[in-house]
Amino acid sequence: MRKRNRQAEADEAEIDLTPMLDVVFIMLIFFIVVASFLKEAGIEMNRPDSNQNPPEADATSIVVTITGDDQIWMENRRIDIRAVRANIARLLASDPEQAFTVKTETGASAGTLLAVGDAAREAGVNQVNWPAEKKQ
Repeated sequence: MRKRNRQAEADEAEIDLTPMLDVVFIMLIFFIVVASFLKEAGIEMNRPDSNQNPPEADATSIVVTITGDDQIWMENRRIDIRAVRANIARLLASDPEQAFTVKTETGASAGTLLAVGDAAREAGVNQVNWPAEKKQ
């Protein structure tokens, strides 16, 4: 009799994992669906193909050049990263619709490029142009 009671207790002690697995799979499906709707933060960059002819530069466009050693040149003079925003704002004061172009040389860091782009946006530039490299 004792043997049967122990066997009955052992049968009652089992846990049914089916409902827990159902909940886990439903949560997995929920997170997959939600993750597909999340928009990742980033910068949209539209670079033209290098085999196309570059657009003619306007004589009044603002051009910033970043050299391979992260020096920033504007209006044929070297400027500090902290002065980029002020210089762009000064040039935009005369014509707010001026084109703005950032040219980079091989070896320029992405951090400097993004800092110049951010300074241009803060100064009020509507569109930042990133010209494509010419392949030879």
